[in-house]
Amino acid sequence: MTLFLQTVLNGLVLGGIYSLAAVGFSLVFGVLGIVNLTHGIFVVAGAYGALFLFARMGIDPLLAIIPIGLVLFAVGYVYQRTIIQWAVSRASLVASLVVTFGVAMMARNGLQLVFGPDVHTITPTYSFMSLTLGPLRIDVVRIVALGASLVLLVALALVLARTHFGRAIRATAQQPLAAELSGLNVRNLHGLTFGLGAAMAGASGAIIGIVQPFTAASEVAWTLNAFIVVVLGGIGSPAGALVGGLLLGLINAFTAQYIGPSLTQAAMFLVLVLMLLVRPSGLLGNAFGESR
Repeated sequence: MTLFLQTVLNGLVLGGIYSLAAVGFSLVFGVLGIVNLTHGIFVVAGAYGALFLFARMGIDPLLAIIPIGLVLFAVGYVYQRTIIQWAVSRASLVASLVVTFGVAMMARNGLQLVFGPDVHTITPTYSFMSLTLGPLRIDVVRIVALGASLVLLVALALVLARTHFGRAIRATAQQPLAAELSGLNVRNLHGLTFGLGAAMAGASGAIIGIVQPFTAASEVAWTLNAFIVVVLGGIGSPAGALVGGLLLGLINAFTAQYIGPSLTQAAMFLVLVLMLLVRPSGLLGNAFGESR
């Protein structure tokens, strides 16, 4: 029983990180209809940014979330308003798939040139501390990572639900033509949404850097994980990302514990295929789809 509870605890903690890493992908997919294959690059860039600020300036990775988020928000906004918008306007949404794939390849090679191919980790002072809850044991760094992920997800949900900016994003996602006729600058909102997704991905990267080792090549895995989370939980909402992320974390933890660590990817993709066959809209559906 203790092993089962420990596995559940590990899965929930891992799922919280998956949720934060995927929420930006889900938002961009839901509002812009773009499968952003550079999403993993933003996650890894956040991890490298946190590593740089920690190694050179001694800034804690959790505090580094703010400058990293601001920088990647600006990068994401400019990226969407230039390269992606040009590709979509001159061809189609499918062109954005090819363009983001190409940019991801170039960005990955660029990160390898700058930081090298070695595996990196961020080790703040609390990295080796742990807490004991009865028979269960958990690392402090994982609790901190889960708490930070939940805070950021709740903050994003409040922004989307309670602010004028959030209502404008939802209106643009549901009826872009009606939103434009109402005076909203849809193209600018698309850029801001993409920037917000990039900022959330970068924030998750800073957290991931203190929990797991990473390299530039890790971006592929984080893009795939985000896609699976969106398929499991649903498109466009922090709640869907949270449900999908927790489910994916539990699948990963139970597969590693009871079947074998080498089969976690196979189990994740098996669930992905089953979900696409049984409920392709995800457990919570499309947050912006009812009015489309």
